[in-house]
Amino acid sequence: MTQQDNSKMYGTTILSIRRDKSVVVIGDGQVSLGHTVLKSGAKKVRRLSGDSVIAGFAGATADAFTLFERLESKLDKHPGQLMRACVELAKDWRMDKYLRKLEAMMIVADQSISLVITGTGDVLEPEDGIAAIGSGGNFALSAARALIDVKGMPIKEVAKRAMKIAADICVYTNHNVVIEKIEG
Repeated sequence: MTQQDNSKMYGTTILSIRRDKSVVVIGDGQVSLGHTVLKSGAKKVRRLSGDSVIAGFAGATADAFTLFERLESKLDKHPGQLMRACVELAKDWRMDKYLRKLEAMMIVADQSISLVITGTGDVLEPEDGIAAIGSGGNFALSAARALIDVKGMPIKEVAKRAMKIAADICVYTNHNVVIEKIEG
C-alpha cells in the first residue's frame, strides 16, 4: 500500500462542453492538500483576452496562475488565434527548464475551438466538443456525454448536472462551481 504525499495538492474537476455555437467551461472550487480541504470557493475558471477566451485549470494553484499569465501573453501576441497561442504555450511549457516542472493541465475555449493543454506538449481538441480534466474529470466527462443529447436541456444545465455527479463521486471535487459561457 502506498502512502499519499500530503504536501502535494490534489484534485479538482474542470469540464468544457461545446454545442452548436455555444461553449461553457465549469469548475469546482475545492482546493485540497492531501486529505484536507483548504478552501472550498477557489475560482479555477476565468476569462482571458478581453473576455473572448475561457480557461480552467486543474493542478497546483501557483503553477496554474503562471500558466494563465503565460497564456494571456501568448494571446496578446497572437490575438484571435487561440490554437496558435496554445501551441506556443505548450512548446514553452515542454521546453523551458522552469515551466517543465509545473504540475497542471488547462482547458481553454473561445468562440470556435476548445482545447486541452498539458505539460507534455499536448494541445488536444476533443472530437465531440466535450473535455474534462482533474481528479473528477472522467466522472464529469461521462455524465456530460450521457446528458448532452437530452432534448431541450440547455448546455449550462448539462454542465451543472455533470459537475454535480462528479462532485457526488469524487472527494476532491465539491459543489461550489464557477461557470462561464460564450454564446454564438
